[in-house]
Parts: sequence; C-alpha cells; structure tokens
Amino acid sequence: MNSNRTAAWCFARSWLAAILVIAGLTVASAPVGAADFQPLEIVTKNGVQVFSVEMATTEQEKHTGLMYRKELADGKGMLFDFNPEQEVSMWMQNTYVSLDMIFIRADGRILRVAENTEPMSTKIVSSRGLARAVLEVVAGTAQKYGIRPGDRVGHPLFGSK
Repeated sequence: MNSNRTAAWCFARSWLAAILVIAGLTVASAPVGAADFQPLEIVTKNGVQVFSVEMATTEQEKHTGLMYRKELADGKGMLFDFNPEQEVSMWMQNTYVSLDMIFIRADGRILRVAENTEPMSTKIVSSRGLARAVLEVVAGTAQKYGIRPGDRVGHPLFGSK
C-alpha cells in the first residue's frame, strides 16, 4: 500500500512541476507591457497623428524594448521614459523590425528623428542632446506623416493629454 501511495505522490509532483514550467515559460515569453497601451499624439505641419503606445518605464522594460518582436503595426509604438532629461543612446540588438526612433525633450518637442534604423545592429543611435523620452515606431512612419524635429508630442509624460 505504501509503495502505491509513494508512486502516486511522485507522479502528482512530476505533473505539478511540468505545469509550473510551462506556465513560467508562457509568462516569460509574453511581450513587456503588451496590455498597457496609451494614446499619444504628434502635431505636425500635416495635422495630428495618433498612436497607441506601450510604456517602457522600468529598467527591464527599457532594456528589452521591442526586442524579439517579429512585427510592429502601423500606429503602434513604444515610449521609453528616461526621466530626468538626459543624453540617450539606443541600439537595435535583437530587434528584428526596422524602426524610426523619435527623441523627445521634456517639454514634448521632438529633438531628433533617427529614421529607418538597421535591424539587429549594435550601432549606437544617440539623441544628440538632452531627451526625456524616445518613441519607437515602425520604419517609414516619420516620413509618412512628416514627423520632424520641433513637432509637439501630446502625452501625460510631457504634461499634456
């Protein structure tokens, strides 16, 4: 009787361990901040463009960013908060999708636009000045909507919208 009980207990523990491993892998592979989209507006000469952005505020979220994503839809993006305003350096390591990186000052004005960044590159992309945040969107977005330095970004991070 004891050997049957021991065998059943070992079997149950093995199943429980397998379930926990699978659950852990599922959680670990989920995109950072995937459910936390916020609206963001950019006012250009061509009008107002509205985006839905994920926030990257923790060090882990900022480190991971859009790495390992196979696609990024038009109108979607990720907003990295580097408060306080500072010189910011980004790269494209482990990022499969070409991006436009939009560096934004604390007052919500665009400082710099780095267009069509090279996927998987370790080349540094710098803000070339003090930036509060970086908005990453799919490559071609800046050209498509006429997004340029000096344009205004509307989002609570910059005290608006």
